Amino acid sequence: MPVAPERLLELAREALADRLLETKLDLGEVTLVVAPEQLHEVCLELRDGRDFRFDTLIDLCGIDYLGYGEAEWDTVEASGRGFSRAADERTHPRLRPVAMDLSVENVVEGQRFAVVYHLLSVELNQRIRLRCFAPDDELPVLPSVVDIWNSANWYEREAFDLFGIVFEGHPDLRRILTDYGFLGHPFRKDFPLSGNLEVRYDPERQRVVYEPVSIEPRVLVPRVIRETARRRGAPTAPEVGEEGSDA
Repeated sequence: MPVAPERLLELAREALADRLLETKLDLGEVTLVVAPEQLHEVCLELRDGRDFRFDTLIDLCGIDYLGYGEAEWDTVEASGRGFSRAADERTHPRLRPVAMDLSVENVVEGQRFAVVYHLLSVELNQRIRLRCFAPDDELPVLPSVVDIWNSANWYEREAFDLFGIVFEGHPDLRRILTDYGFLGHPFRKDFPLSGNLEVRYDPERQRVVYEPVSIEPRVLVPRVIRETARRRGAPTAPEVGEEGSDA
């Protein structure tokens, strides 16, 4: 019989008290936040502990919190030029040199990149979520858990490919979804939608070549619904089929 989430949270606090930065119970799911230096030890305890036995890593994903909570498009009402989301240099990197600083004021150092682990205990029929933030935003590095759960191998490669998170100790950390010549990490918030490179076949060289992307960045403006006589409540011509019409 699985224990209630509230009881699982109590057991986790008792067993991992001094190794947890934060605990949370939301929507019936227990979430534990741990520091990078404690990650490997906590994962071992969750796998081998008598009250946990989380023998299966069912998912691992990266998160980029750049711009999280940023209210760039918060306005009282839409203006004629539309909302400004993606018009700011911080959130539209193609509008300024890539080498510029991409930091956002409300992102705390060491709180941009995180990895989330979803664990399952087949024996006890219970789940738990683990979150760990990389300490360095410029080069996010976390310890690999491949030696604990074999399924982490390709998951960590995917997080490395899409977010640029380096997993120290991984036996074969290389791209898994994008091409090996791909520039950048496409799931990062500062990655341009148009990309950095485009690929084409060069008939003269008889091979595929990489070139800087030729797409010009543009910011779309939402459709503006202007004030009309009908919207102001003024009398208007009757609709077809209404009394007084020619229908």
